[in-house]
Amino acid sequence: MTDNGPVRYGILGTTQVGQADGTPVAVGGARLRALLAAFALRPGRALPADVLIADVWGMDPPADAPGALQALVGRLRRALGRSAIASVDGGYLLCAEPDAVDLHRFERLTAEGGRALDAADPGRAAALLDEALALWRGPALADLPEATVEAARAESRRLDAQRTRFAADLALGRAARALPALGALCQDHPLDEPLQALRLRALRAAGRTAEALAAYEAIRADLADRLGADPGPELRALHAALLQPDLAAPAPEGAAAAGARRARPGRRPPPRPRRRTLRCRRPPGPATSAPASPPSSAGNTTWTPCGPTSPRTGW
Repeated sequence: MTDNGPVRYGILGTTQVGQADGTPVAVGGARLRALLAAFALRPGRALPADVLIADVWGMDPPADAPGALQALVGRLRRALGRSAIASVDGGYLLCAEPDAVDLHRFERLTAEGGRALDAADPGRAAALLDEALALWRGPALADLPEATVEAARAESRRLDAQRTRFAADLALGRAARALPALGALCQDHPLDEPLQALRLRALRAAGRTAEALAAYEAIRADLADRLGADPGPELRALHAALLQPDLAAPAPEGAAAAGARRARPGRRPPPRPRRRTLRCRRPPGPATSAPASPPSSAGNTTWTPCGPTSPRTGW
């Protein structure tokens, strides 16, 4: 390919490369795709040769690993263009901005979506999160089996984004429409309490209180059987609310939006100060003064590119 125009890199699934207009760039061979994935995971960063060798060959490097790496880099330059991979002292780097890589674009979009939900703009949050989640084509870093930690971290962030997307649905009054996909995700992650809490909230908002109560009992039994644990405070509080018909009734859209923002996954409300009630016995005889004011409670005593940047375009 030529050195003209921006290039997009995909590692949320098998490793892919595309030009700005979406034309795919062929990168053949498992080792070559692994090397490209290692670069795209850390764009703009100088990577020592030993790090790249470990990423590509793992525990079974070739006898002349530096020479093999140099040959592989040469092949990658022929595929991407010589300016795509720069040589630095002791290693190499991919000349690209983070947003040229789908993983890093995903992270930017999910962060923006979370901020939009916090700012009471669930419509924008939903649009940003939909764009982010659409970048996934399969398991993260599928061509880089040595990057197990990084792949697990990316999958965890994907689940975070899915939770936040469902919270946006609740804030938009779309609980009933969200329930099929939310229920399927809960089946895939039965011990994820924040996700299960979102499902209970969606069932309640859709007026399906009996199903929500049955779902809570199934969650409680699953936690006990698998972990020997009880549901956490959030699930217990939801269960208590479901037992009160007036609180379990579907909320109007504005109230549902406020509740979903408060229930954004991964966010905990600040601890509330404890209140102490002091009781004493009144001494015998008539009172001589008004009771003293109670003491204050303890809770109250409270991510370098090479060359010029290019416009960001999708592919």
